[in-house]
Amino acid sequence: MSALTVTGVTKSFGDTVAVDDVTLHVPHGSLTAVLGPSGCGKTTLLRLVAGFLDPDAGTIAFDDRVVAGEGRPATPQQRRVGYVPQEGALFPHLDVAANIAFGLPRAERRSPGAGSDRVDEMLDLVELPRTFRSRQPHELSGGQQQRVALARALAPRPSVVLLDEPFSSLDASLRETTGRAVARALRAAHATGLLVTHDQAEALSLSDQVAVLRAGRLIQAGSPADVYLAPHDPELARFVGGATSLAGRCDRAGADPDRRHADSDLGRVSLTHPAPADELVLVVRPDQVRFGESGVAARVDEVSFYGHDAAVRLTLTASGTPLVARVTGPTAPAAGDDVLVSVYGPVHAYPAPDCD
Repeated sequence: MSALTVTGVTKSFGDTVAVDDVTLHVPHGSLTAVLGPSGCGKTTLLRLVAGFLDPDAGTIAFDDRVVAGEGRPATPQQRRVGYVPQEGALFPHLDVAANIAFGLPRAERRSPGAGSDRVDEMLDLVELPRTFRSRQPHELSGGQQQRVALARALAPRPSVVLLDEPFSSLDASLRETTGRAVARALRAAHATGLLVTHDQAEALSLSDQVAVLRAGRLIQAGSPADVYLAPHDPELARFVGGATSLAGRCDRAGADPDRRHADSDLGRVSLTHPAPADELVLVVRPDQVRFGESGVAARVDEVSFYGHDAAVRLTLTASGTPLVARVTGPTAPAAGDDVLVSVYGPVHAYPAPDCD
């Protein structure tokens, strides 16, 4: 049984369909990232789950209890969801302890020992010192504020914790460390989480499941590895993996009865699955491009160095096809270099849009 089940949910605002027939299962104790570009319906879906909006069609259930649809809407309070917004989550006039305790049931909050013990337990869970109890929100860094916001969301033992791009206002290094700390805290609490993000690396590195939305529709849901290595279509491969699309062809009359190879501007490449058509779109991830002493001629257009690796943008000499490669360490070629490139490993193939 899933902790959260969204079935056929649709939500429109006037003529705009924000969420379009979405079905999603979120397992108990897992963190699911809802990934997509701005305007794809991520936050609307989160607000539907929270109870801030009612669906036009479909149902939402926590465990086996329907909380939206079928004429049985439940309020946000009745749903017992924890909510961590993008920023501004803490009450500025309350200290850390009071902020965390705010979400507790009134009886527990007023109990001399129980509320205080729960605050300490939550500070431990989000990896903040108990000495932070008396600090004011303005005395905390952005990352510390988001950890306190998560502690407050977890304190009343919610059914599901909803996180609406909670790291978007943090700088890059703080965003990464805070994200890892939040993911650890959710797993330590055995909590079920739904994380909205537009950041591909964040979704892949933090979650147990990635659900990709595009124009309100769920395109693919699966493990981070499945979404990255086996994307549903070329557009998803480009969005999640930065892949390059190439035209390919599999000749039915060729000496390849299993149809596991195709010809392309990068030469003959192997395929992950039998070719679904004669005319193909091939997707090549940057980590699959290799430089060497043999291969297809290319010219380096631009190199973006990131320290741990570099993105190399190329143009294939014969065809003019653009390509992106990713190399580790200080071994990247320089802009203007003439190089030879090849493809490592099998690539995914999809029917070309205009094929029969």
